[in-house]
Amino acid sequence: MTHRIFVALALLVLAALAVDFFGFGGAATLFLVRKFMEFSDWIAFWR
Repeated sequence: MTHRIFVALALLVLAALAVDFFGFGGAATLFLVRKFMEFSDWIAFWR
């Protein structure tokens, strides 16, 4: 991965987080964090 691609992806992620925070109050980020925590608990169970 080149530096240009890394910077573009990082800016895209930051822009998506900013839109979620300012437009939706962070609801999508909170939802994804909760689902990730459930998923990690599920993976830990099967390990």
